[in-house]
Amino acid sequence: MSIEWLSLAIAIAIVVLMMLGVPLAFVTGSIAVVVALTMFGASGLTVVASQVFSLVNEYLFVAVPMFLLMATFLERSGVAHDLYDAMNALGRRVRGGVALQTLAVAVVLATTTGIVGGEVVLLGVIALPQMLRLGYDRKLAIGTICAGGALGAMIPPSIVLIVYGITASVSVGDLFTAAFLPGFLMAALYALYIVARCRLDPAMAPLPSSEALAAAGGGEALRKVALPLALVAAVLGSIYGGVASITEAAAVGAFGALLCAWQRGRLSFALMRDAALQTMRTCGMVLWLTFGAAALIGVYGLVGGTRFAGGLLSGLDLPPLAVVAVMMAVVFLLGMVMDWIGICLLTMPIFVPVVKALGLDPIWFGVLFCMNVQVAYLSPPFGPAAFFLKGVAPPDISLQEIFRAVLPFIGLQIVALGLVMLFPGIALWAVR
Repeated sequence: MSIEWLSLAIAIAIVVLMMLGVPLAFVTGSIAVVVALTMFGASGLTVVASQVFSLVNEYLFVAVPMFLLMATFLERSGVAHDLYDAMNALGRRVRGGVALQTLAVAVVLATTTGIVGGEVVLLGVIALPQMLRLGYDRKLAIGTICAGGALGAMIPPSIVLIVYGITASVSVGDLFTAAFLPGFLMAALYALYIVARCRLDPAMAPLPSSEALAAAGGGEALRKVALPLALVAAVLGSIYGGVASITEAAAVGAFGALLCAWQRGRLSFALMRDAALQTMRTCGMVLWLTFGAAALIGVYGLVGGTRFAGGLLSGLDLPPLAVVAVMMAVVFLLGMVMDWIGICLLTMPIFVPVVKALGLDPIWFGVLFCMNVQVAYLSPPFGPAAFFLKGVAPPDISLQEIFRAVLPFIGLQIVALGLVMLFPGIALWAVR
């Protein structure tokens, strides 16, 4: 079978199996086995196993469960609730102030967890009822929470950046450094939008009462979050300062988060058990997706598929930036129907060599990919952030209303993506 027909058959098989509801990990894994048996015979199974082992044997992968464990300890020890109280204590009589505080909490949560689902759920449970009670416009409240929660995919320590770094064989530390400014750029665009909307239509965001501001707790709330914030600063500072590797910093962060839970009086066997189980579930999903995607890409590469796909992209009669735009369009479309891990593991082995061949920086491209993942988290029809919020939102808030509420924020994400694409220095100024 020619590589052209094989590529078409693989694409059709992926679409059909996903439409039948087969999990992506088993879609890619089963196709990899079939292709390996067809092209190499029984020895092809050895090829599949070797491709999987070569990827998951990466030492850097240890950072994933460590960061997840750190995030889970901080989440279950009540840090999120105290963070919101602390931001309320710092609030002013600014129209839209509660929405801005919620966005600020989302940014802080992004630096402490890096897990989008947990952030959206926490904000949905904590912030959404309060914003609705204070008379905030429903769409503004919903959009702020979904978009703010999705920042966890961008702001370090982002699991998306770690997986991209492993897949593309680039420095995760450089990715963390490069992603900071674009992540805060996106948050700044959200903040400007909230302020502008509330000034144009004051009814969208009534001013909070003095009693509500006084109830935030002031110094006591700030004291409770001082240690967790110091831990995050130490973990990220050790990475950027070259004191520790990503994996070492992640392990120290997990242990430090355990100490934070102990300091707050929340440490218990139940907390440790639940945190370990949640980490194992998430890691299991990541690993199975990694197994399937690594096997398929490995086998496809051995039969010349990655060279064929890369040649198609390189052969486009377009400027390098336009080729990158085509890649981003592919990621955007896949993000509507596929999990980001699958997209990364399936496309980056093809895209990154083309990016390097065009003389472009793979660190910059990784930042673009992560920004695109944020768009995917909000985009209908399968935007995960919308489903996360729907699970904890009041019954009268429909999924359709959530998707309508996030549309302006999707537009802001695309604007930020375009700015970083046109001006790579936004991401690379601190790396090079």
